[in-house]
Amino acid sequence: MSAQNKSHGRKAIRPSFKPRELMTPTPDLVGVWKAKIMTLFPNAFPGILAESLTGKALQEGLWQLETVDLRQFGIGKHRNVDDTPAGGGAGMVLRADVLGDAIEHTMAGTVGNWPLIYLSPRGRRMDQALMQDLSRCDGVTLLCGRFEGVDERVLQHYGIQEVSLGDFVMTGGEIAAQAMIDATVRLIPGVLGNQASTEEESFSSGLLEHPQYTRPAEWKGQTIPDVLMSGHHGKIAEWRQKMSEDITQARRPDLWQAHQDRKKKD
Repeated sequence: MSAQNKSHGRKAIRPSFKPRELMTPTPDLVGVWKAKIMTLFPNAFPGILAESLTGKALQEGLWQLETVDLRQFGIGKHRNVDDTPAGGGAGMVLRADVLGDAIEHTMAGTVGNWPLIYLSPRGRRMDQALMQDLSRCDGVTLLCGRFEGVDERVLQHYGIQEVSLGDFVMTGGEIAAQAMIDATVRLIPGVLGNQASTEEESFSSGLLEHPQYTRPAEWKGQTIPDVLMSGHHGKIAEWRQKMSEDITQARRPDLWQAHQDRKKKD
């Protein structure tokens, strides 16, 4: 079965008498991290991912994005993708046969470490460790659910991981997918330009990030802490570490406890 896929990213620019579409299929870039998105709303992508540093990196070929329209695998004249829940209940469920065809089409040709993830409110909550793991993969395929979810047999048959944006329910997985991709792509070397920035931010060391300041030196009666203006790098590092610890302990007792546990093991 043929599907309407859209690939986004670097293109070769050649003279043409016809205007080009903004988003047209492009060949894979060998060795470049790629996100494949299975969705009923392919036009939702790249969305915010086309902006700022992630968008620049997409155009430069530092990562790739491909959307697969689930509707193309629908059943019958109306391309039905869902049906009523077995046993009764409200809403609709994405069909196993539709998703099975879509998954096999999407995963065909993928090689190496390439996880298949379903964005689901009952899954593991996203965290920095997950994003770091995904950034080291060859790519990732994300299934964006809708309605009441997907047929459980699909999850079991393909060994799909379930991942959640947080402890709340959304109308679909597209926003969660964009959040996951954004948090992952920024860890790919060259995307941010300064790898040190990813090493000092929240969660990278298991602690929340210290406060940040910039010009002007005084604003509405508030000044930048003297230590940050001292030029003493050792004292600045100590201050930032202490502030990270204080903020983590106050705002995220769970992270603080995990940090303390790690220190005991070390």
